[in-house]
Amino acid sequence: MHERYNKEILNLIRSIQNIDYIDPEDIPNIDLYMDQVTTFMDEHLQSSKRFDNDKILTKTMINNYTKNDLLPPPVKKKYTKEHMLLLIFIYYFKNFLAINDIKSILDPITEKFFNENDGLSLENIYEEIVNLAHENVNSQLRDIIRKLKKSDEVFKDIEDPEEKKTLAKFAFICMLSFDVWVKKNIIENIIDDTLGQKKKHTDKSKDNSSKNKA
Repeated sequence: MHERYNKEILNLIRSIQNIDYIDPEDIPNIDLYMDQVTTFMDEHLQSSKRFDNDKILTKTMINNYTKNDLLPPPVKKKYTKEHMLLLIFIYYFKNFLAINDIKSILDPITEKFFNENDGLSLENIYEEIVNLAHENVNSQLRDIIRKLKKSDEVFKDIEDPEEKKTLAKFAFICMLSFDVWVKKNIIENIIDDTLGQKKKHTDKSKDNSSKNKA
């Protein structure tokens, strides 16, 4: 049990330490065509793939983001460094947030800082976010290891080793899932309360109600 437990912790540490980050200086300072954008993302976010044939970003995805106003249109079919930064944010957000929620989060950032040359730029913001992520890795790792230990103790009285292992793994998954659920809930509350998403839904419901009465 002790050997398996140590192995799991080592695997956790490796998986977190191997997470790919795209540093701002890695992004080309020249504008890119669509194929170049998808190739770049695929090469730099390899560790995010669950399966080898998974696609990080496709042409259809990028076109849909532009169509849904998540991403400003390309200039003469080329994407700037700022487009790339927004696509990275979208890529991470889309794993757990709806498109409308991502739009609510990014709209104020895009409106104020996209193509901003005088003050704070989108690149400056991205740099700060990446720094925060780097600083947060160790605390995340400690918390995950604490949960792993806790899940291993919950069913310690179970005699059958296979049952105990199955239950411990289930408990661990549930603890991690609860974390995700709570944080997702907080994000959605922030969007609804401060970014106007709730008001949009309410207004839309009123419009539909009025149409139905008419």
